[in-house]
Amino acid sequence: MSRWLLALHSSSETLGLAVCDAENPAGGTRILSRSMGRQLTNGLISAVEELLPRAEWASIGRLAVSTGPGGFTGTRLTVVMARTLAQQLGCPLHGESSFALMAPRLSVALPASQALEPFSIVQTLPRRGRVAGRYRLLSGSIPVEELERPRLLSEDEDPSPALSMELDVASDVQHLLQRCCHWEQEAAPGPWELVLPIYPTSPVGPV
Repeated sequence: MSRWLLALHSSSETLGLAVCDAENPAGGTRILSRSMGRQLTNGLISAVEELLPRAEWASIGRLAVSTGPGGFTGTRLTVVMARTLAQQLGCPLHGESSFALMAPRLSVALPASQALEPFSIVQTLPRRGRVAGRYRLLSGSIPVEELERPRLLSEDEDPSPALSMELDVASDVQHLLQRCCHWEQEAAPGPWELVLPIYPTSPVGPV
């Protein structure tokens, strides 16, 4: 009987899902990447069922979810689903920011002399300022360290070096599943209560 590892990512208009057998992760990874937009509210569960039939959900052994930053509703939906599954199944859950997931991919744009130095990933929000997180590449099975989780920058902050946020949900959810495999190999604890969405700005404006 398979024991599944499941990764979920919906910090943008695109839903990303990835699953593999914990006992044989190299035996095949199934990935779904689909533009959902507002259809995510009603389509999330059916999309997960498409990748992993509901009859197999009881065999989920570990979950990982992108915690944002990103769209308020999309991020909340997958985080809530992942927390609910982890609580009901009694399995570990891990959260990783969407910026941390893309950091190894974006870091190839850094000059070789800065490859191991801290860098920022920055996203400009229409009418709301800029959000940034700080990262450093590592060697070995953990590719990146999040030095500072994404937050809203003040007007006078200008982090350097800085890379612009670029979406590639299919790649990033696959990376999230790889991280989930690493946590599985390490038998890392994953208390679901600690996994919360990142909201650098209020969804209702200034408060």
